[in-house]
Amino acid sequence: MKYNPIDATLSRIKSLAKTGNREGMARFGIRVDDAFGVSIYELRKIAKELGTDHKLALGLWETGNHEARILAGMIDDPDLVTETQMECWVRDFNSWDMCDQVCSNLFDRTKYAYKKSVEWTKRDEEFVKRAGFVLMAALSVHDKHAADSKFEKFLPIIERHATDERNFVKKAVNWALRQIGKRNAHLNKKAIDVAERFGKTESKAARWIARDALKELRSDKVRKKLQHEGNTILNT
Repeated sequence: MKYNPIDATLSRIKSLAKTGNREGMARFGIRVDDAFGVSIYELRKIAKELGTDHKLALGLWETGNHEARILAGMIDDPDLVTETQMECWVRDFNSWDMCDQVCSNLFDRTKYAYKKSVEWTKRDEEFVKRAGFVLMAALSVHDKHAADSKFEKFLPIIERHATDERNFVKKAVNWALRQIGKRNAHLNKKAIDVAERFGKTESKAARWIARDALKELRSDKVRKKLQHEGNTILNT
């Protein structure tokens, strides 16, 4: 029988499934109807061995398997990812972990990342909208040399959508705000100002986001980190 890399990889993933993992995933709000129950840790080990493989990534995604799709995001080549592919994949997101893994392992490294981070926040589908804010958070962490202006443009969008009561959306909005506010002292102040403003609204979601974000952004840990990084820049 001719060797099929997609089938072989899928079989390998399945062999790593552990009893009880699917139940644990379900408790955390992850859909398990097409999942084996394999940890992210194990998938990362497979991804490291496979290396970058765009064709295999596309094939794994088409299987529809939960873990195969997360692995696809780990091994795909961001330089070969098209806007059409991103739109197809984002419409397939059906759980927060798939959304977060693909966005932070792959989509944030594509040339369409900033564009999609804004576009997707305008969409109504819960996981598509979440993907927009997850991209903002991931870019805040991974795009080390980006100008502050790129992230300042995200803040009005965050404020506008802070009233979305859906759990997976509001948590991503929170995540984006916190990560932007931890980039440097300037963005920290901007993020705090935004959170203070929408935190006074009647929206329960907005008040929760503001309260949770401000707790971290005003913390001694974050302040010391930003102060240290600011002094390091001045001394270089």
